[in-house]
Amino acid sequence: MSASSRCRAAALLGVGALLAAACGSDQSILNAGNEATTTIATTTTIATTTIPTSTTVPPTAAPGETLAPTTTAAPTTTAATTTVPAPTTTTTPLDSLPPCPVDALTDADGPIELVFWHGLGATLEETLVALTDEYNAGQDQVVVRLENQGGYKQTIDKYVQSSQDSRPNLVMMPEYMVQQIADSGTIVPVGACLEASEFDTSAFLPRALTAYQTNGVQWSMPFNVSDPILYYNKQAFIAAGLDPEQPPSTIEDLRTYSQAIVDSGFGVGIAFDSGVDSGGGWFIEQWFAQAGELYADNENGRAAPATRVLYDGAAGVGLMTEVQTLITDGLAVTVGDNANGQDTLLKLADPANPAAMTIATSAALGTVLSVLDGGLIPGITSADVGVGPMPGPGATRSAIVGGASMYVVDGKGDAPTAAAWDFISYLVSAQSQSTWAAATGYVPVREDALELEPLATTYTADPRFRVAYDQLLAGEPGPASVGPVLGPLREVRAVTAGAVASIFGGADVQQSLSAAAAQANALIADYTARN
Repeated sequence: MSASSRCRAAALLGVGALLAAACGSDQSILNAGNEATTTIATTTTIATTTIPTSTTVPPTAAPGETLAPTTTAAPTTTAATTTVPAPTTTTTPLDSLPPCPVDALTDADGPIELVFWHGLGATLEETLVALTDEYNAGQDQVVVRLENQGGYKQTIDKYVQSSQDSRPNLVMMPEYMVQQIADSGTIVPVGACLEASEFDTSAFLPRALTAYQTNGVQWSMPFNVSDPILYYNKQAFIAAGLDPEQPPSTIEDLRTYSQAIVDSGFGVGIAFDSGVDSGGGWFIEQWFAQAGELYADNENGRAAPATRVLYDGAAGVGLMTEVQTLITDGLAVTVGDNANGQDTLLKLADPANPAAMTIATSAALGTVLSVLDGGLIPGITSADVGVGPMPGPGATRSAIVGGASMYVVDGKGDAPTAAAWDFISYLVSAQSQSTWAAATGYVPVREDALELEPLATTYTADPRFRVAYDQLLAGEPGPASVGPVLGPLREVRAVTAGAVASIFGGADVQQSLSAAAAQANALIADYTARN
C-alpha cells in the first residue's frame, strides 16, 4: 500500500468514528423487552419460509463491498397483483386518553425536576445540552435533567424494560416506534397538550406532525427530524462531463450518470446498502412515498392498524428490479448491511474504487462537511461535496420524516406533565428550532424558524443544508406521502432488509419480496393478536 493510500485508510477510520459519534448509537432493537414485565407489546420471531437467494448476502453479514455480478441480464420477474382493500377507519377519542393539565405548573410548590431520556451524541448532544441550559436559566419553575441512554436502541430497551414509576417524564423515540408506544398505554398524547394549551401549529410542517399521528391522535411532538439525501462527489461529475450542480433526480437518471462515471474511469456510479435503517428498510418506504404508493393497507396504518404490507406488488417489483440492474450492470455496488451506519459515505472516499454518489441521512451532513474541512481525506474538501434530493420514482422529489420525537410519559402527576409540555413548547419554538437546525443539520419542524438567525444565514450561505427541508415540503398530501405506521415496523424493516440484500446479490426480485412480505404479515398478525 502506498503512503497516500495508508494515509487515506487511516483517515477513513477517523471519519467513521466521528460520523458514528455524531449520529449516535441509533441501531434499533428487534426484540427488546420480550422478557420484561411491561404493558408494551413486543414482537416475537415468526418461523416462515426462507427468502430465496442466488448469492448469499445475509442481512447481518460483516460490512464490506459486494462487487457487481458479471451478468448484465435483469432477473425474470412476474409482478404479483396487489389489491388494496378499502381502508378500515378508526378514531380514538382524545377524551378517552390521559389528559394534559397544562395549567398545573402555576400551582406547583417549588421547581419541578424533569427527567428527559434521549440517545443523541457528539454535536447533537452538545446542542441539546446548550438549549436545555438556556431553558433552565430562563425560568424558575422547571429544572430539566438530561439523561443520555447511549442511543435509540438503548433508550427503547430501557423504557420497555422499566416499570412506569422508574420511567422518565419525557422520552425521545425514533419514528418507527409510533404505533408501539401509542399502543403501550404509557403516555399522555401530545394532542391533549395541544388542545388544552390552544397551541398554534399553523407554522409547523404538516408532514412533520402527521408522521406521529394515527387514528386521529397526535401522539408525540417531532423534534430532531431528518430524511435521506443524495451525497455526491463534484470532482467525479466533472471528470465524467456531468454538470456538478445538476444531480440526478430519478432512477433512470442514476443509470445515465453512473454509466458516464464508469466510462470516465473514475470508479463506480453509486453505492447502495441493505441496512435496516437505510437502504434495506427505510429507503424502500421513502421510494414508495415518492411514487405515491401505499406501503401497507389501511392507508399505511394511519386510518386503522395495518394488517399487511403491499411492497411485493407491481410497484415494488418494478422499483427493485431497476435498482438491481444498476448493480448487475456494474454501475453500482453494495457495501452490505452498513453495520456502522456510515459505510456508504466512506465508499465515496475509497482509494481503490470510489463511488461518486450515495444516499444517506441528512443528519450526517454537518459532520461530513466538518470532517472534510479538517483535512482528514486527502484530495477531497467540503466544497467537493454536492447534495441533492433523494433520487427515486415519480416526478416529485419528496421524503417522509425520519429522526425522532418527544413523548410525555403518563402517571407522573399533573405538575410534572405540565412541566414536560412547557419544555417541549420551548424546544419546538421558532428560535430553538432555528438554533437546533443550524447547529446539527436536522430539519426545523416549523417554517418560521427559517426567518430567524442563525438558520436564516445557514440556509442562504449553504443551500445544501436546505435540501432535506425542501423535500418535506414537496409532494402531494395524503397517507402515501407520510409513510407507514406499523406496530412491529422495526422488525418488518429487518425482514425487508434481508430481501433487499438477496436482491442486491442477484436473487429473483418477485420471490424475494413475496417471501419477505409473508414474514412481515406474520409479524403484523402476531403483534395485532397480542394487542
